[in-house]
Amino acid sequence: MKHIDEYRDPALVKGLLQGIEKRAAQAQAPVTIMEVCGSHTNAIGKYGIRGMLPESIRLVSGPGCPVCVTSVHDIDCALHLAGRSGVVFATFGDMLRVPGTGGRSLQQLRAEGADIRIVASPTDCLQIAAEAPDREIVFMGIGFETTSPAIAAVIKTAEKRGVANFSVLSAHKVIPPAIDVLISDPALALDGFLCPGHVSIVIGADAYRPIVDAGRSAVITGFEPVDILEGVYMILGQIIENKPDVAIQYTRGVKREGSPPARQLLNEVFNSADARWRGLGIIPGSGLCIREEYQSLDALHKFDIPEIQSEEPKGCRCGDILRGIIRPPECPLFRTACNPASPVGPCMVSSEGTCAAYYKYH
Repeated sequence: MKHIDEYRDPALVKGLLQGIEKRAAQAQAPVTIMEVCGSHTNAIGKYGIRGMLPESIRLVSGPGCPVCVTSVHDIDCALHLAGRSGVVFATFGDMLRVPGTGGRSLQQLRAEGADIRIVASPTDCLQIAAEAPDREIVFMGIGFETTSPAIAAVIKTAEKRGVANFSVLSAHKVIPPAIDVLISDPALALDGFLCPGHVSIVIGADAYRPIVDAGRSAVITGFEPVDILEGVYMILGQIIENKPDVAIQYTRGVKREGSPPARQLLNEVFNSADARWRGLGIIPGSGLCIREEYQSLDALHKFDIPEIQSEEPKGCRCGDILRGIIRPPECPLFRTACNPASPVGPCMVSSEGTCAAYYKYH
């Protein structure tokens, strides 16, 4: 295996850029490529990759940040559960500052006295449950196919051990149905996709066949400069030859078949469900709900959550940014009302958010 520095080698980068320039000229038309991974978004900003490419190659960011695509309604449900007496609410760190309706966040609720804890892993919740048997431990499960198998494993473990004071608020998403929506969006006119490396370790390459069926190109790439530039180079090759395909650049991490055991684990614990995405609305089959066999560990089943009227923050255009319709500087709140110290929308909160990347690197 190559050392990581080889994927940042200036000579390799220079060679790829020369190859991209030649292929861009052969393409004879502007090419729009979307990355649908928050780690790609961060890396593209960090290494200044947009500025390296020919003007005819346009990179746009999609809904690849799991924190960012979590809907306001899901945040409001989390706030309701976290505010209940006797509840310890656990979450990944990025979720703490995401505003719900009216700008209220878990961080504010914690400052008011709610027991809200940041965990590095969902398995930490089982330890909390053992130490506080008189409390209800609720974990907010977010993420794509990368993190959901670990949460599925914790649910199975809790069920096997008979942990009665633990449950999961499932706000998980799966990537392929969202890509289907993006392909059919006439406002985008996408030519190709840089597909997410980490997610693809689980779902494999065949999950992206609808991209090819729609006549677009796809390359699964890693997260270093050479990875991303080689992915662009490969997409341009497909476009020039008019042979769309799902290619794997990230061969050191992704197998074409993905990880069948991880997918089996997901299928054992979760059912496919319609899910609400910020910016994309309700996408059929794009979420994961906990199966009936594990419903005692499903926070939506365990707790009575009232009807919540959720509202997007006024003036925030995170939804359009997640769709790739606009860039962050085109949002009127960017760098003014919305900044890392006081985020209005989730794209400024997460390190994988497009607004956060633009704010930090552009």
